[in-house]
Amino acid sequence: MTVIRILPHPEYCPEGTQVQAPPGTSICEALLDNGIRIEHACDMSCACTTCHVIVREGFDSLNELDENEEDLLDRAWGLEPNSRLSCQAIVAQQDLVVEIPKYSINHAKENH
Repeated sequence: MTVIRILPHPEYCPEGTQVQAPPGTSICEALLDNGIRIEHACDMSCACTTCHVIVREGFDSLNELDENEEDLLDRAWGLEPNSRLSCQAIVAQQDLVVEIPKYSINHAKENH
């Protein structure tokens, strides 16, 4: 199992936390499966940027970005070179440190 450490976020995990996920799982699925209710307005279909995360450690272990994800990331709030859509970032064997940005482009939160 891969360990994903989530840095503190005022809404989703104020103290920060860590979860475990089997390789082949998306970061978004891993967070949701462990009670971290990250936004995912498009139901993980790579059609929005509400599940944007910044991968602080382990970025190179994730699968390659495809063109659709790259295009969408251009619209994400707080974009950084190590940003990913968590619904598209597939966990491998290397542990990760992930930051959920303070804001997203979703002004009306979905009730997932």
